[in-house]
Amino acid sequence: MPRASAKWSAVVPEGSLGCTLVRIPRSLPTILLISATLAAAALIPGSLRTSVTEPIRIGVFHAASGPMAESEKGLVDAARLAVEEINAEGGLLGRRVDLVVAENDSDWANAATEVERLILEERVSVVLACWTSACRKAVKPVVEKYRHLMLYALQYEGMEQSPYLVYMGSAPNQQIIPGARWTMDRFGSRIYLVGSDYVFPRTANRLIRDLVTAAGGEILAERYVPMDATDLDAIAAEIRRLAPDAVLNTLNGDANRHLFASLLAADLDAMPVVSFSVAEPELRSMLSGRIHREHYAVWGYFQSLPDDVNRRFVAAFRERFGADRVVSDPIVSSYNGIRLWAEAVREAGTDDPEQVNRSIGRASLHGPSGIVALDAATRHLWRRVYVGHARADGQFDAVEISEAPVRPAPFPAYRSRAQWRALVDLLSDESNRRSPEDRPWAP
Repeated sequence: MPRASAKWSAVVPEGSLGCTLVRIPRSLPTILLISATLAAAALIPGSLRTSVTEPIRIGVFHAASGPMAESEKGLVDAARLAVEEINAEGGLLGRRVDLVVAENDSDWANAATEVERLILEERVSVVLACWTSACRKAVKPVVEKYRHLMLYALQYEGMEQSPYLVYMGSAPNQQIIPGARWTMDRFGSRIYLVGSDYVFPRTANRLIRDLVTAAGGEILAERYVPMDATDLDAIAAEIRRLAPDAVLNTLNGDANRHLFASLLAADLDAMPVVSFSVAEPELRSMLSGRIHREHYAVWGYFQSLPDDVNRRFVAAFRERFGADRVVSDPIVSSYNGIRLWAEAVREAGTDDPEQVNRSIGRASLHGPSGIVALDAATRHLWRRVYVGHARADGQFDAVEISEAPVRPAPFPAYRSRAQWRALVDLLSDESNRRSPEDRPWAP
């Protein structure tokens, strides 16, 4: 796999910080005091030897090219908007906040190295990183090694918990499980599964398979394609032949556009498809005049929600980045993550990652998706659950399928944590060891 390139840029507002020179008496006690202070400072890690007037830095690691770029671009923009708002409010602790952006090419092979560079060389106070679970799993050991702090904005397969990660997206019981149940209740339990070939789709589909089996249903097929797949005509042909009640879709990135193009070409636009990784930006990218009439998505947020805070956020995002831009659950989670971290910095009175990590569980805010509050036991957010029906204008008509915010359960209770972790390791290894020619039809 080619090495991911990184392009570094600090977002620095116009203007510069001033400084005042102070004349120090040249007495022996003073000189000894200064020498002792400098010697002590040399023992403090670089991230703590910053001047109180230096900017507080946020590290961001997301794709700027490749199959994930369309999805991840909005997460960087959301972080940028949050930082600009914080600076307009006076910054944090009397200091300006800057972004340091490390861009990758939708290739997480070098993710650990780049995040380590953000922590050690760029001396960031927090990291906002990754879309795919493969990227997150590569970065997690680095964040834990340095006892740092990472915000992860995506819904994911669960089966994980780290004292140094804040999981802003939905856990399995807040998206995959209720979405699969809704699908079977509405359309039937003969299910076709299609996903990208890595750990999130494989684990999500194992959860779905468990649910379908428990309901007395049937998985007709379980297919995986590479992240950069462009020809999904064979998938569409098999769906036509098997005639499932519904397709559950865990494809990520550009492959979604090709799947729906193949379904339309096969006149399958009335086949119910429920997606777990298609939000407003992805939906907008696949609009071509004719839409898939029975396309649904399950998320904890949709742009069309009527909340006043959400309306203001959407207006601010469009004013900053373009009237044609749309927002999504991961974009809002990225924005919420930075704002929640900022509240924790104020609470802690410092940007030191370990101290902020202790205070972030006490922070909360009213964001575009509603109240943002961390469940201290799991380090995941309480989330609502919505299902949206895709519209021709690139938006979703959303209906809530949860009666109240759902407490996160990253490890579903019907297996032990050890069993879940062993299963995820097995599924990861299974995906990694398959040859490319086998992957499109791997069971």
